[in-house]
Amino acid sequence: MLSNLTRALNRQYADSAASLNSATGTIWRNNGLMTSDNEIIRRIRQGDVKQFESLFRSSYVSLVRYAKSFVRDHDTAEEIVQDLFFRLWTDRNKIRIDTSLNGYLFRAVHNKCLHLLEHKKVIEKHEREIIQGQAENIDNTSEMVRYNELQSAIARVLERLPERCGRIFCMNRFEGLKYNEIADKLAISVKTVEADMGKALKEFRKALKGK
Repeated sequence: MLSNLTRALNRQYADSAASLNSATGTIWRNNGLMTSDNEIIRRIRQGDVKQFESLFRSSYVSLVRYAKSFVRDHDTAEEIVQDLFFRLWTDRNKIRIDTSLNGYLFRAVHNKCLHLLEHKKVIEKHEREIIQGQAENIDNTSEMVRYNELQSAIARVLERLPERCGRIFCMNRFEGLKYNEIADKLAISVKTVEADMGKALKEFRKALKGK
């Protein structure tokens, strides 16, 4: 199921993220109706394939772009997101989400990316030791440390933002949608989009102050 979905999404992704967004509708929308996080989770736990596919399609682009901001490789970013959804489906009866569904997905991708990067560092360290015949410390520059701190701060803010506020931020920053496009997709006013983006940006400024 995931492989078929992924192939279809990859074809659309290669054309443009905009075409994917217009084809799939807004985040968490089913047949034109907004669905709450709790209802989505309940349906997936009950084995609702259509609901799972809807969640996969609507969040795939944003999550891949977010993962790519860490790993800097599109194929690797896709593998991370696909693995997340594979485990989400196979372990659906064990799902425990204390934050918004949006925050849960981004936090899960964030953690998977950090785990992958740490694993990669260990492998590279051992390779250098073998080649040079001596132990070396991994070269963690201050710039890389700061970058990872910023990414962690972003993930924390996304996790605690109100549901709609977080979705609007992701649609704008990760999917590249304009305010009027977001308003159309969520069936709300542009003023509401602006207000929620203002709230999100305020939270990010507070979290990133001094970093």
